[in-house]
Amino acid sequence: MAATKSVAVRASAPRPDQLSTENAAYLREALARQPEIRPEVVERGRNLAADPNYPSIDILKQVSAVILATPDLTDVKS
Repeated sequence: MAATKSVAVRASAPRPDQLSTENAAYLREALARQPEIRPEVVERGRNLAADPNYPSIDILKQVSAVILATPDLTDVKS
């Protein structure tokens, strides 16, 4: 005899969109404290760009698999 499960569905009224700008001032201040150019990041980028083995073939295969698995949204009609 198969057991049946009942699923309780809770009705919820649609909620209006909300935007909280409570932390916006803190985020602006934190961003202002960051240097515009970070030399260590620039150097790392240059080193990676000069490396013929970057990105690895495994990374390229993973990225290509994700791209191929992503649906083409231009085919979706709204």
